[in-house]
Amino acid sequence: MNRYDELPDGVVQLDAASVVVEANAVARRLLGGDPIGRTLSDVCQPRTLTGQALCENGLPASAHLRSVTALVDQPVVLRTPGGDRTVQVAGSYLRGEDGRLLGVLLAMRPPPRRTHPVVNPIEIVSTVSHELRSPLTSVKGYTSLLLNRWDRLKDDQKKMMLEQVNHDADRVTRLITELLDISRLELGRLVLRRQLVDVRDLVALVVEKVTMDQPALDATIVVADEIPKVYADPDKVEQVLTNLVENACKYASPTGLRIEIELGEGCLCVSVADQGEGITAGDLPRVFRKFFRRDLSKPSGTGLGLWISRGLVEAHGGRLTATSTMGQGTTFTFTLPLVELEEILARG
Repeated sequence: MNRYDELPDGVVQLDAASVVVEANAVARRLLGGDPIGRTLSDVCQPRTLTGQALCENGLPASAHLRSVTALVDQPVVLRTPGGDRTVQVAGSYLRGEDGRLLGVLLAMRPPPRRTHPVVNPIEIVSTVSHELRSPLTSVKGYTSLLLNRWDRLKDDQKKMMLEQVNHDADRVTRLITELLDISRLELGRLVLRRQLVDVRDLVALVVEKVTMDQPALDATIVVADEIPKVYADPDKVEQVLTNLVENACKYASPTGLRIEIELGEGCLCVSVADQGEGITAGDLPRVFRKFFRRDLSKPSGTGLGLWISRGLVEAHGGRLTATSTMGQGTTFTFTLPLVELEEILARG
């Protein structure tokens, strides 16, 4: 009897070459027979919802990063004797004490039933269009003023207007990027352009930019000693930081923010803590859901920022979490794995 046979989900264990070495009864039924000794690609041709092969040349690229321990829970299409079947797949990498890859343990289960209505594409367009209206109105107003009254405006007035136009154009670009990231994250097609990044510089840059919208922003940046640079996509990390700082300003208070960078176990930890009223225990588990909005009189935004931020962090192999104490504030913390250059190159 297989040691995983009593589990309700299908369980498959692969070696470092993606060969099946163990499969429980549920997995055997799902795959239509005994898969032992064959590669996962030969057995069921796993692929994304868009048809992209997941392990055509072995295991996923993240397997080559010693600091990555798990596969992101995602829908996967399997080729089975009864036809294509979509299952939800999650996994854990099996590594030696030196981080060397030994294999991977996969769990397969039916896709989760939706506990809320499917989001209509019209709702996405409506939500984003509402957020685009404000910066575009500002851009239109200032450019019209500059064109019609250029000779009558002072240089400092022109500079102020052009700076605002530039700032609002950045806001529009961010919203469009977030809209594109929704589809890329859901379809597993997000591409990270990693480079050596100093997170301290990104934090300072984000605080400077957010201050343009939130002049009252008062943030203390605390950096632990000997913080290393990390290989990450600077645009995506900046996007995550911007979402967290802006959320703290909008839904808590722009004053008393504390942004802390410290070294964790195999990762860099970045936290954004506010001194707001906090998030209730009922709302806290839901803040990362797409289109979730708290019942507040303050601006609600798109309801996409935290959902996208978690996806971007997980794409790096990190985690984004939230803790909160009513009356004392909320802290959002994300991690970025510390990986070596050769590990990045090993991904191909």
